[in-house]
Amino acid sequence: MIQRKKPKPFPSASDDAKASEVCARTPQTLSPSYRLAFRDGDFLLKEELRPVRLQLELLKPELILNEFGIEGTIVIFGGSRIPEPEVAHRQLAAAEEAAAGNPADQQLARAVRVARRRAETSRYYEEARRLASIISQANKESPDFNVVVVTGGGPGIMEAANRGAHETGVESIGLNIVLPHEQHPNLYITPELSFQFHYFAIRKMHFLIRAKALVVFPGGYGTLDELFETLTLIQTGKITPFPVLIFGKHFWDRIINFDALVEEGTIDPNDLEIFQYVETAEEAWKIISNAHPPIS
Repeated sequence: MIQRKKPKPFPSASDDAKASEVCARTPQTLSPSYRLAFRDGDFLLKEELRPVRLQLELLKPELILNEFGIEGTIVIFGGSRIPEPEVAHRQLAAAEEAAAGNPADQQLARAVRVARRRAETSRYYEEARRLASIISQANKESPDFNVVVVTGGGPGIMEAANRGAHETGVESIGLNIVLPHEQHPNLYITPELSFQFHYFAIRKMHFLIRAKALVVFPGGYGTLDELFETLTLIQTGKITPFPVLIFGKHFWDRIINFDALVEEGTIDPNDLEIFQYVETAEEAWKIISNAHPPIS
C-alpha cells in the first residue's frame, strides 16, 4: 500500500517567500516595513537582532553537518603563518639574499632570523598533512570510524590538514571567520563543509561539539586562545575529556612554562595530565586510535 504524504496545513516559508514576490508593486508593498522579516537583510543586521544572529550561526553549520551524517571530528589547530617546507626555504633564501646586500640593516637581520625559524617549524606543515591523511584513510577504510578532520579553514597548518584529507579523497571541514583584513578559506576544504562565522564564540563551540580529539600545532594568539579554552573546559568539567595532543615540545617549552603554573600554585599537578606532547603524525595517531572510549 502506497503511503501518501499528508498535505501540510500551512504554507512553508519558501512558499510564502515566493508568494511575496508576485504582489503588486505599490508604495505600500515597496516599503521596507512590508518585507517578510526573514527576508529583510537590513532588519536582520540591526543591533537588537544579535541574539537571533547568534542562534542562526549556531544552527546553520549544525544542520548541514547533520545532513552529511558527520558524527565526530578530529580538531586540528595551528598557525596560519607556517608554510609548507618548500615555500619556507624559498622565503629564507630571499631574506638571506636581501640581508647580505645590507648587513647593517637590523630589520633585514631580524627577517632572516624569523625566516630561519619558519623554515624549521615548516616541518609541522607536513606532519599536519600526514596526520590528516592517516585519519581520513581510517575513515575511508572503517565503516565504524565516522570521524573527519576540522580546521579553522585558513592557510598554514589549517591548509595542511585540509589538504591531507583532500588528497585521501575524504571530506573535511573548515570553520573560517570574518576578519578586518582579507580572509579566504583554503582550497582543500570540502566546499559543502566550508563555513564562515562572525562570532568567535560560536565558531569555537562548533570546533568542540563533535570533537573526539584535539591536535595543536605551533601557532600564535589564535592557536593559544583555542588551546587554553579547551584546556579550561576539560579542567572545569564543562566538556567530556578527550585526547589533547600538543605537537613540538621544544617549541611549546619556549612559549609556555606549564611547570611554572604548578609551582606558583595556579594549577594542580594533575592539570598537566590533560594534554600530551607528540612529535610525529604516527605518534599522534596511535594515541587517538587507542583512546578510551574508542572512537565510533
